[in-house]
Amino acid sequence: MGTEAVEIIYANGLSKICDGINQTHSDDQTHNDSSWFEESIDEDLKWSFAVNSVLCKVTSEYQDITLLDTKRFGKVLVIDGKMQSAEVDEFIYHECLIHPALLCHPNPQNVFIMGGGEGSAAREALKHKSIEKVVMCDIDQEVVDFCRRHLTVNQEAFSNKKLDLVINDAKAEIEKRNEKFDVIVGDLADPVEGGPCYQLYTKSFYEQILKPKLNDNGIFVTQAGPAGVFTHKEVFSSIFNTIKQVFKYVVAYSAHVPSFADTWGWVMASDQPFCFNAEEIDRRVDERIDGELLLLNGAAFLSSATLNKAVSQSLMNETHVYTEDNARFLHGHGVANKN
Repeated sequence: MGTEAVEIIYANGLSKICDGINQTHSDDQTHNDSSWFEESIDEDLKWSFAVNSVLCKVTSEYQDITLLDTKRFGKVLVIDGKMQSAEVDEFIYHECLIHPALLCHPNPQNVFIMGGGEGSAAREALKHKSIEKVVMCDIDQEVVDFCRRHLTVNQEAFSNKKLDLVINDAKAEIEKRNEKFDVIVGDLADPVEGGPCYQLYTKSFYEQILKPKLNDNGIFVTQAGPAGVFTHKEVFSSIFNTIKQVFKYVVAYSAHVPSFADTWGWVMASDQPFCFNAEEIDRRVDERIDGELLLLNGAAFLSSATLNKAVSQSLMNETHVYTEDNARFLHGHGVANKN
């Protein structure tokens, strides 16, 4: 682990390297005390937001990890230069990732989360009264320790006795376990070149390792990257098509996440048909979940699974299948691929 510099772009258009923690900048000439974080979405597109301070910045064996205090989105977790979650709207991503699968399952009792070091996916799964065990397996001890220290909203989840926290490669961990699971969740980083987990989006992994670890009525769900009109062909359509090669029933759905500056996608799959009745989903929310969901109800989920014409046609016509030798990547890089 090592502390690295963070590049912040200031209001006058100049960049400055900020070392250490809790550093801010005041420009006497412009009287503007805002610094800006920039995420490179593509070679010709960036997304930026105002930053109060860099709370912490470290580099682990696998990833660059940064926590920012931002003006618009609160605390923001950035890994390998890409926004992972923001304090004010991470509930959108995590409710969509966790609850549809658990609500469609007749009686979910155990869940395996691949990745999820932030703790938010486990937090949402533990809201379900029927859950007896949540295994959260993240490859990066630094990410888990970092989030336990700084993301106080998930401290209760991390201390829950039902949570089995494992530091390991999710592929190796799930392969060696004898038990099967009702729900397996892919809360993985986006597939980027040099990143730690693109192989966990491949057909061989889904078919040979993951699916055999699901119970007969088990459900798999994964985050699947940007799903906007202009971005869904980057990885979303390919992940959907790859999973469709392995499972009988596959559903893609999406929701707008403001801090991501895009619509985001998820893919849910099973060999058993899903229950998509809005009234039944609402009934299960009331009966099964402790606390209140902020985004999802039956109607909202049905709406999220109704994709626009452009995205629907792309998913239907997609032919690419993820393999170890033929992967698609989002713009960006992991630590292993940095110069």
